[in-house]
Amino acid sequence: MKGRGFQPLHLAGWLFADLLLVLALVAMGDQGDPQAARPAESASPSPSATAPARPDKPKGPRAVVRTPVKVAVDAAPGDKNAMVREVREATARYSGRQAAFVLTFGHHVDPGAGGDYAHQVNSSLEKARPDMFQDATTRDFWKRGAATGHADLEIYFYTY
Repeated sequence: MKGRGFQPLHLAGWLFADLLLVLALVAMGDQGDPQAARPAESASPSPSATAPARPDKPKGPRAVVRTPVKVAVDAAPGDKNAMVREVREATARYSGRQAAFVLTFGHHVDPGAGGDYAHQVNSSLEKARPDMFQDATTRDFWKRGAATGHADLEIYFYTY
């Protein structure tokens, strides 16, 4: 068998791949800042002395508040109407905010029953406050306790 010599055709694939990578990097580097690309706000006349000053709407993606809001729900297991009522009462002072995710801890001596109760509470959240819990992610947990029909909720809200 004859020795294989240098054949330029073998390098064509590598050259093409390297060229494609360079072109992709150049194209990505050419992209502008999406926040800066928004149209500039038109100059508006200065607000009158009687009009209240409005803070500007925050720019950029929403974030989640790191400290949860903790509320408790007490309703008999299986009583959906009582759960909805309890969730409405417990979250009334947070009306107008939107939840990112909710951790629910169902109290019970049995882990299965505690998790089931937490699931029942979480399934009633959107019915109680659709504007607050519409796209919220929920997780069911068990917490050892003798109280049946009690759940602790940790609600993490969006910043705006």
